[in-house]
Amino acid sequence: MRAESRYTRVRGLLTHARVRGEGPPLVIVPGLGCASWMYARVARQLAPGRTVYAYDPPGHGLSAGRPGSPRTIEGLTNHLAAWLTEAGLGRVPLLGHSLGAEVIFDLAARHPGHVSAVIACAPTGIPENPSVRVQLGRLLLDLPRERPGLFLPALAAYTRSGPARMLRLAQNQSEHDTGPLLPHVRAPTLLLDGTHDPVIQAWTLEAICAAIPDATVREIPGGTHALTDSFPQTVARYTLDFLREAKA
Repeated sequence: MRAESRYTRVRGLLTHARVRGEGPPLVIVPGLGCASWMYARVARQLAPGRTVYAYDPPGHGLSAGRPGSPRTIEGLTNHLAAWLTEAGLGRVPLLGHSLGAEVIFDLAARHPGHVSAVIACAPTGIPENPSVRVQLGRLLLDLPRERPGLFLPALAAYTRSGPARMLRLAQNQSEHDTGPLLPHVRAPTLLLDGTHDPVIQAWTLEAICAAIPDATVREIPGGTHALTDSFPQTVARYTLDFLREAKA
């Protein structure tokens, strides 16, 4: 099942999504500096049950950007909300990876009409707000654990985003306090956590569950931070089962 590129003009910027599959829509929101092509493995596994939109934020992947923008998590969230409207997707489930999970929590709290379910895969920055130095140190610990085939696609994505944009967003993530927004998340929520992920702290998942009492947690034994790439079949199975149960 081949993917196709679709472009939607959002606030003057051509915004790209890689689309594949059949059925109700599901949107993948990437992590810091990541691009739609890094989520091809999990999109293939999701495609038999869903029309999967792997979305590129401004200045990421194949989406146009502006110098110095986006600067904040809130800016990413606002663009995602506008893209969902312009793409005519309405109220949909969203799967956010890493920083993308913080974006979809922010969206679910501030723009609840866009979100029917939240799947937070290896969510970072919630509610810990680690410094850029700490984030980088943990990612370096994770790097040797990832699939070697991910390195070239990731390098292409990070080069496209550029170090300045990634640094701005990482700095903002250390300041952006999503914690107080979590009690306003009313959509069914699934948290996916890899047991070999040095980036995520166990207490942060407990804090999310305390703030969103109906949240469901699934641990993936041996899972790294890039769960969507290292365990795509497991992530897809948990996601599709969850969406069927939630009727989302």
